Amino acid sequence: MKKNKKRKLDIVVISDVHLGTFGCRATELNNYLKTINPKTIILNGDIIDIWQFNKRYFPKPHMKVIKQLMSFITSGTKVYYITGNHDEMLRKFKGFRLGSFEIVNKVILDIDGKKGWFFHGDVFDVTMQHSKWLAKLGGIGYDTLIMINTAVNWISEKLGYGKLSFSKKIKNSVKSAVKFINNFETIASDIAIEESYDYVVCGHIHQPEIKEIENNNGKTLYLNSGDWIENLTALEYHDKKWNLYEYEKDETAKSIHLNYKIKDLELIETENDNTKLFEELLIEFNLNKNVK
Repeated sequence: MKKNKKRKLDIVVISDVHLGTFGCRATELNNYLKTINPKTIILNGDIIDIWQFNKRYFPKPHMKVIKQLMSFITSGTKVYYITGNHDEMLRKFKGFRLGSFEIVNKVILDIDGKKGWFFHGDVFDVTMQHSKWLAKLGGIGYDTLIMINTAVNWISEKLGYGKLSFSKKIKNSVKSAVKFINNFETIASDIAIEESYDYVVCGHIHQPEIKEIENNNGKTLYLNSGDWIENLTALEYHDKKWNLYEYEKDETAKSIHLNYKIKDLELIETENDNTKLFEELLIEFNLNKNVK
């Protein structure tokens, strides 16, 4: 069988993969990574879900994602790992470099003469700042909802019906959730405009988006890479243009079959109080003055 030619891309942004959770769509991400040849990869937070490590769940497709990312690094592709809230333990390693790999809290890049600001986004989340236990409880609930949703979709497909997304319906119907997303986009864009960034690129809220946002002081292009739990999306930059990649529309990636015997890999449980690390993150973003 003839191999498909890999697409050359300048920048790829992936976020909210949540490796180590039952809802992670690692096989699909593997398929996608096999079809691209990027110059720069930005892993924009929540790639490894350290919160869920106590489940001791890390099957081979999840490990395969890490191996594929390692192959990019060894081939010279620049890879930034931006820390998120679910992999916040890595914030203590901020500044670590190994070859073309680097761990950071944020990245500012010159992209064809325009400034791009990349960060995960949990720095704006009041829940993370003041009620971490509540945020973790919400994460567990979300993971359970995804597990139920996966089972329902398996049955639905067997019966010839389409897929459903419980959490999408909840987010789109609950006013407070819609308000939170709108506020998140507005805050990120307002700061980007104030700092004269042409692009502001986030993850965190699992809501893929590319749109121009304007206020009285100017405008910026807001981008969100979405997630690899439900939306299966990424951001791609090539030929001086940003595009939102959607796995469900990529017949080339979907045609790749990865066969694994699922075997769990035991992981070491870690418990860390990362409050200080988060406070340092606020300082880095000059947001500490707003936290009481």
